Amino acid sequence: MTTTAPRLGTALARLLILAAALLGTLLAGAAPASAHAALTGSDPKDGAVVATAPKEVNLTFSEQVAMSPDSIRVLDPAGRRADTGEIRDLCSGSIVRYGVGLRAGLPDGTYTVAWQTVSADSHPISGAFTFSIGAPSTTSVALPDRTAGGGLVGALYGIARYVSYAGFAVLVGGGAFVLACWPRGASVRPVQQTVVRGWLALTGATLAMLLLRSPYTGSGELSDAFDLAGLKAVLETKTGAALTSRLLLLGAAALFVAVLFGAYARRTDPKEKKDLSFGLGLGGTVVAAGIAGTWALAEHASTGLQPGIAMPVDILHLLAVAAWLGGLTVLLVSLYKAPSVERSAVERFSKVAFGAVAVLAATGIYQSWRQVGSWSALTGTRYGQLLLVKIGLMCVLIGIAWISRRWTQRLADTKPTGETGEGEEVGEAGEGGEAEEREEAEEREETEQNGAEAADPERAAQLARQRAAVATARRKRERDADPERAGLRRSVLTEAAVAVVLLAVTTVLTSTEPGRTEEEAARGTAASGPAAVPDRPVDIRLPFDTGGVDGKGVVRLSLDPGRTGANALHLFVERPNGKPLDVPEIKVALTLEAKNVGPLPVAPDRIQTGHWSASGVQIPMPGEWRIQVTVRTSDIDQTTIEKNVKIG
Repeated sequence: MTTTAPRLGTALARLLILAAALLGTLLAGAAPASAHAALTGSDPKDGAVVATAPKEVNLTFSEQVAMSPDSIRVLDPAGRRADTGEIRDLCSGSIVRYGVGLRAGLPDGTYTVAWQTVSADSHPISGAFTFSIGAPSTTSVALPDRTAGGGLVGALYGIARYVSYAGFAVLVGGGAFVLACWPRGASVRPVQQTVVRGWLALTGATLAMLLLRSPYTGSGELSDAFDLAGLKAVLETKTGAALTSRLLLLGAAALFVAVLFGAYARRTDPKEKKDLSFGLGLGGTVVAAGIAGTWALAEHASTGLQPGIAMPVDILHLLAVAAWLGGLTVLLVSLYKAPSVERSAVERFSKVAFGAVAVLAATGIYQSWRQVGSWSALTGTRYGQLLLVKIGLMCVLIGIAWISRRWTQRLADTKPTGETGEGEEVGEAGEGGEAEEREEAEEREETEQNGAEAADPERAAQLARQRAAVATARRKRERDADPERAGLRRSVLTEAAVAVVLLAVTTVLTSTEPGRTEEEAARGTAASGPAAVPDRPVDIRLPFDTGGVDGKGVVRLSLDPGRTGANALHLFVERPNGKPLDVPEIKVALTLEAKNVGPLPVAPDRIQTGHWSASGVQIPMPGEWRIQVTVRTSDIDQTTIEKNVKIG
């Protein structure tokens, strides 16, 4: 039974629709703040109530970040700047901490801290929290609803990242496919167009990322993409240097492509062609590794655990991806647009793809360990879940590649008995001669038709339609003439479709906070957060003896709800027999020695005999607090009693 391959136009349309739909789904589901650094602590903490205004606000991050004068802003309840604008570097060893000074004489109320910076692996991060001085109050400041790297600019930047990865794969993998698998493909027009389009896509995406970088990490306004001052600032960053270096290397890649499809394609002497192939292979590998290095030096691998090992591993990973997926793209185009692609070329690519998969497996295991770090992070973080999706897609892709390999073996099995490599080359040469004769005949026919077309425009249109129909029929005959080749085309097309999905997942994965970082940030936040003390009233009994008449008794103290923030204080003074005792004065002081806070004085009001009360008693932070109660029973008799209690 004859097997017919799907038509190229319909297949490519479906492939593009699938890619667009999946990419849109992934980008829509991704968290806008695609950060790899994380805020692990702050002083004051989020929601804290402090008795007096602090001198500065400090932020602690999980990894190094790039700070600018406006990276930390503190706003008072009216929305005015309460900070001095001077960022202080408080980093020490592995601790990444920055602070901003506060102005003197700040009034009581709720203050908003808004921060925005760029992590060491080039991703913007931002956030906001509040703290209060004296007591919470209403504030006119609205917390930002858009995080850094989000909005239209973030979406465009993400698309540019995807296109740059795809362009790199097609450029590098396509060139490698021609040199290593199908040298004759250097003179095939569709192959040339595919590789050149890969170069154009990578170059255009890099320029777009360079222009969008400033609004992507800053204002988020698309109009700022053409701000020269912002572009100048970007060029001074590590990411700007990486993008600029990529553009320079793409200039060298353009020369490589020109030689590959020019001088190399025209060479007929085997020795000259072999020498030129060696030079192109060596130079192309260096340029490709350099372009891959612009990602490794500025993103994931450049920070965190073992960067000295991670960067070369990342370069190998990108080159292996390009050799497999880029070569697969050019093979797909060749199978449809150049049906005469040799069986030996497909067999050689099958071996190259197998080697690329082996490299991907080795480097991928290391990268997964480095970025995830634990089994809990693999299943409990967004990065780990995306990684599982990527691994699943890789398994599907390898399965389809195995099917393609089976079709390749069937192609080899259909060679006529006694056919050798030389015979194949002779056959191909004969096919080439026949093709040349057909082309000459078509040129003569076209010359005759052009004369007729000049005289009769209607006849010209009719002839054009006829020529298009004949060309379509000829391509269909070529496709349907070899059932094994048609089966190979279908399996390679399916493989390419899954590869498009895999590349989309990888793009989102590179802009998602690694599982290791997310878990470390969660542990740091938990460690610096409130003590795990249940919310319950603090009730204590404090016996006292002032030494005078009616100098003995007990103070029952109740602090409700017994946690940070506002509390209601009640004091009951009783005689030893339990009856109320009226005393001239009673005072309370609270001290948190571990943080050098206090003593915070509290002056309760007399409610009735033996009952004193104070409302709105502020506990600024959790910890082991010392409660001191001073009881005066006469003009000269008084005593101070104390007890430590844990307040959450």
